[in-house]
Amino acid sequence: ACSEFSQRSCEECLKNVSCLWCYTNNACVDYPVRSILPPSSLCSLSNARWGVCWINFEALIIAIAVVAGLILVFITVCCCYCCYCRRRSRSRPDEEEEQLARKREERRLQSLQRKHERKLKHDEIRKKYGLLQDSDNPYSRFENE
Repeated sequence: ACSEFSQRSCEECLKNVSCLWCYTNNACVDYPVRSILPPSSLCSLSNARWGVCWINFEALIIAIAVVAGLILVFITVCCCYCCYCRRRSRSRPDEEEEQLARKREERRLQSLQRKHERKLKHDEIRKKYGLLQDSDNPYSRFENE
């Protein structure tokens, strides 16, 4: 069906998507579907047109490769940025948890210090009233003096 459009115009040939226009011999040929790129024996890439007449097949391949490369770079940048953000968001809670752990430890140490001070006070009061048990024999019976 594509050979019917030979010796006519590129626009008429390329109305059918399965056709390829070759400017060297003004021929409209079936696009070789089995191979991705048309072989040079059929038509050179710089003279072949497919899809649109105003851009040759070589430029079309380069343009598609550039667009695909830009898309891949964009996807890579997005993935790296997302991973960086995720890592950054994970580090913030770690810093907050570390800060909370430090404050918790400070409160625990202050509590132990107050407990020790209370014990010393209580021991002084026990000593004053003679209630302090002998540390050598803590199980001795309390005797009233």
